[in-house]
Amino acid sequence: MPPLRFKSVWKASAAAAVTIALAGCASTPEPVIGPSVVQPRADLGQSGYSHQRPTSYVLRPSDQIAVTVFREPDFSLEKVRIGVEGNVSLPMLGSIPAAGMTAKQFEQDVTRRLAAVGLKSPLVSVNITEYASHLVTVEGAVETPGVYTFQPGARLSSAIALARGPKRTANTKQVAVFRESPEGIMVAKFDYGQIRQGTMLDPVLQPGDRVVMGTDGLSVFWEDLLKALPAFGVFAVAGLNNN
Repeated sequence: MPPLRFKSVWKASAAAAVTIALAGCASTPEPVIGPSVVQPRADLGQSGYSHQRPTSYVLRPSDQIAVTVFREPDFSLEKVRIGVEGNVSLPMLGSIPAAGMTAKQFEQDVTRRLAAVGLKSPLVSVNITEYASHLVTVEGAVETPGVYTFQPGARLSSAIALARGPKRTANTKQVAVFRESPEGIMVAKFDYGQIRQGTMLDPVLQPGDRVVMGTDGLSVFWEDLLKALPAFGVFAVAGLNNN
C-alpha cells in the first residue's frame, strides 16, 4: 500500500508540472489594429490621466542644469542642481528662482540679471542635463521593483519596462497607479494586457507616481508547488526504494 501512495504523489506532482508548463506557453494577445484607445475610464479612476505628452518642460526641484555664458567661463556652470526651494546659485547672482520656468524663460531671466550687474550684452544658454525630479516607484509583482528616473513624456508601460516587466505570478489586470492631487493621493486602475493591445489608455507618467503590479494568488500557488516538486520527487523515490 505505501508504495502506491508514493506513486500517487509522484503522478500528481508530474501532472502539476505539466499543467504549469502548459500555462507558461500562453501567448501574448494580438494587438488590435487601428488607433489605440486614449480616453480615460472614469469608472477606474483614470479621469486625471492623459495620453498627451507635454509640449514644454518647466524646471523642477532636483533637476540639474548647465548654464553657459558665451565667452564668460567665470559666469558659467557645467552643472548645478535646483534646490528643494526651487532656486539655483549662480556666480555674481547668488541664489535665484528657477523652478516653474522653462529653460528659455530661465535663460532670459539670467540674461536680464547679468546685464543689470554690469555684464555687457550677455549671451546665455541653459540646458537640462538631468531630469532628477522625474522619479517613479514600481512595486509589486515585477521582476525588479525600485525607484526609477524617467524621461518627460514616458508612459505607464515604460515604468513597467524599467522594472523589467511583470513576474509570472503577476495579475496584469490589476495595475494600480497612486498619484498626488490637490485632493490627496488618488488611485487609478489599469489593465496591462489591454494597454499592450492598445485597448486601454497608456497614460503619461507624472513625477512621484507610484505603480503597483498586482499578484495572482493562483499563480503563486502553482509557483510554490513547482518549487516543492523536487522534494516530492525525492520523498517518493526514497519511499519506493525502502519498500
